[in-house]
Amino acid sequence: MPQSFLMMAEPLPLMAIAEFSFLVQSIILEALLRYLIYLTSNRKEGGLDAIETYVFWNADEPTRRQYDFSGKLDLIRFLKTIQDEGLYGVLRIGPYACAEWNYGGFPVWLRNMPGMVFRTTNKAFMDEMQNFTTMIVDMVKKENLFASQGGPIILAQIENEYGNVMGPYGESGKEYIKWCANMAQSLDVGVPWIMCQRNDAPRPMYHGGTNFNRTAGGPYITTSYDYDAPLDEYGNLNQPKYGHLKQLHDVLHSMERALTYGNISTIDFGNYASATIYKTEEGSSCFFGNGNENSDATISFQGESYVVPAWSVTILPDCKNEAYNTAKITTQTSMMVKKSNEAENIPSTLKWSWRPENMDNFLLKGKGESTQTQLFDQKVVTNDQSDYLWYMTTVKFKKRDLFLGKSMSLRINSTAHVLHVFVNGKHIGNQHAENGKFNYVFEKDVKFKSGRNVIALLSITVGLANYGAFFENKPAGITGPIFITGINGDETIVKDLSAHKWSYKTGLNRFENQLFRTESMFKWSVESVPFNRTMTWYKATFKSPFGNDPVVVDLMGLGKGAYHAEKCLTNCGEPTQRWYHVPRSFLNAEGDNTLVLFEEMGGNPSLVNFQTTRVGSVCANVYEKTIIELSCDRKSIFVIKFASFGNPYGNCGSFEKGSCESSNNAVDILTQKCIGKEKCSIEISKEKFGAPDCGGAPRRLAVEAIC
Repeated sequence: MPQSFLMMAEPLPLMAIAEFSFLVQSIILEALLRYLIYLTSNRKEGGLDAIETYVFWNADEPTRRQYDFSGKLDLIRFLKTIQDEGLYGVLRIGPYACAEWNYGGFPVWLRNMPGMVFRTTNKAFMDEMQNFTTMIVDMVKKENLFASQGGPIILAQIENEYGNVMGPYGESGKEYIKWCANMAQSLDVGVPWIMCQRNDAPRPMYHGGTNFNRTAGGPYITTSYDYDAPLDEYGNLNQPKYGHLKQLHDVLHSMERALTYGNISTIDFGNYASATIYKTEEGSSCFFGNGNENSDATISFQGESYVVPAWSVTILPDCKNEAYNTAKITTQTSMMVKKSNEAENIPSTLKWSWRPENMDNFLLKGKGESTQTQLFDQKVVTNDQSDYLWYMTTVKFKKRDLFLGKSMSLRINSTAHVLHVFVNGKHIGNQHAENGKFNYVFEKDVKFKSGRNVIALLSITVGLANYGAFFENKPAGITGPIFITGINGDETIVKDLSAHKWSYKTGLNRFENQLFRTESMFKWSVESVPFNRTMTWYKATFKSPFGNDPVVVDLMGLGKGAYHAEKCLTNCGEPTQRWYHVPRSFLNAEGDNTLVLFEEMGGNPSLVNFQTTRVGSVCANVYEKTIIELSCDRKSIFVIKFASFGNPYGNCGSFEKGSCESSNNAVDILTQKCIGKEKCSIEISKEKFGAPDCGGAPRRLAVEAIC
C-alpha cells in the first residue's frame, strides 16, 4: 500500500522509489542530469511521485573537514533536477547508508580516530555524525529545497537499517537511536524524519545503477546494483516488472480519494481470504486478498463471485469490477540481448599494448613509505586511499643456520581479501578468502638463501564491509602472525616475523603514475603481448559503439573477479561479474577511446570487447478480454516469431501450440498490426482472433516478436 502524507493540508498517497544518486552518476554532471531526466521520465510514466536518494559520507568528506560536492557529487543540483521534473524527494542522509557501498558510506578516517565506535553512544562518533548531518541540512535549507520552504523534499532520513543489528549494542543502541531522533528534530527541517527498518515496508528499489570506481562494498560485492528492479542497471525497462508495477500505480492513483479519506473495514472469509474496504460518501474501493500460497480463493461479495489466484491481491476501485491482480501479468516480457559493435570499419577484436607493473623497489629492496615493528590492519595504513597495501620485511640467514636450504615454509595468517606473496622477487603464490571465511592461512614451501631475503606481501581489499553490528571492526589486511618454519633433523624451528621491522607502501606505482590517463607519457609495448601474466597493464583503443543503446564491456578471459566456489548451485565456475556498464557519457562519440586494464591474477584480454544491451525480443502470454501492448523500446518490431490464440503453453522463446487454437491465423493478424512499428496495441478477443473451443478453459494469446 502507498503511504499517505499531508501536503498543503491535503492527504497525498505517495509512491516513492529508491534511486541512489551517485550510483547512476557519470563522470560529467551534465551527462548525469540528462540521464536522470531520461530515467525520471520513465519513472513518471510508471506512476511514481518521489525519488529517494542517499547521501554518501565517504564521497562528500573523503578527508576529515575537507568536502567535495563538485561534479558528480553535486547533491544540490541533483535535487533541483528532481524538482524540475515535478517529482518529490526523500533525502536519506543516514549518514550510514549500507547500500552495498564501500564501508556502508562511512569514511575510513572516521574509524581511525582514537576511541571510535560506530553507531552507538560513542561521543567521537556522535560528534562527527552530527557535524556531517548538520552540514547537509544547512546546504539544503540554503537552497530552499525542503517542502516546508517550497522545495521538493518531503521526507528526510536519519540512520538506516538499524533494527536488524540493534541487539548487540544493548542499551547503548537504544540510547543512540533516541539521540539520533532528538538530534534530527533539533535541525528543524519542517518535514518528517524517518528511520528505515520496517518489516512490512515494500521493496523500494526501482533503479539501482552501478557502483563505479571503488565504491562497491564487500567484501566481494559486484559493481552491478540491479536487484532485478523495474529499471535495470542500464536504465532499460525491465519487463514485465516495470509494466505490471505501472498498472498498479495507475490503479492506486485512481483511488486516491478513497485511500486517503475512506473509512476502513475488513472482512475475513476464512482460509486466508479477506477483503479490505475503503468507504467514502462517493463510493467504495476494495482489496481482495488471498494469502493461501497453493489454492485460488472464490470470494462472494455483494452478490458477485470473484476468483482470486493463490498468494495474490485483487483491486476493485469501485468494489465491483476487477482492475488489477498481482498474479495476473498482462504486460509484455522483454528479453534483453547484448550486441557486438555494429559500426562500420570496426575490427572484431581489440589491438593491445602492455606494460608490467613496476615492483622492483618492493620485491627486491623491500622499500616502502613507513616502517613499524608490528603488523597493522590495512585500513589503518591506507585510510582507504587504495585497495593495495605492500607489507615488506627482510630476513637474514647465516650460512651456518642449521635448517637453511632444507625443508622450509612460509606461513601467513591473513585477513586480506586477496593476497600475493613474493620472496626475493619471485611470485610464489596467491590466495583469496573463500565462502565468506576471511581468516585463512597461506602456507608455501620456500627456499631461502644465505644472507638477505626480501619478503613482500601485497594485500588487496575488494570492497570494505558495509553491514552488521560493529562492522568497522572486521579486519582487512595481514594481521599475522607470520612464521618461517624449518626442519633440522627431528626438530622444528620456528621464526616469528610478526614483530619484525615491516615497511609499508600504499598503492601500486602505475596507479600513482596515472598510467591509465590518455595523456600519460609512458611508453607501451605492442610486441609479444603476454597472456596469463600477473601484475600486467593492458591498453587498447576503440570506437564508441554505434547507436544510443547502453554500452557494456565484456571482460571475459580476465582473471581477478572469477570466483570458483567449492559448492555452487548455478553458473558454477562462471565469473562473478562478466559485463561492466560503461555510460556513454564516459565515451567520445567521435574519435578514439582508450581502455586500460590492470590484471592481477593473469588473464587473456583477447576476448575483451564492447557491446550494447538492448531488447532482442518481446513476449506475452495473456488472457482474453485484455489489451496487450508490444514495444521494442525505440527499435522496430521485425518479425512475429510465434503467435497462437487458444491454450498455448511454454515460456518466452519456447512457446508451443496447445490442443485448441483459433481458426484465424494469429501470426498474420499480429504481422499486419505490428511489423515495422516501435509499439503496437491489440485487443485480445474472439471477434479478432476467432473462438476456439477450449472446453470452457480460459483462452490466451501467446506471442513472441523479434526486434
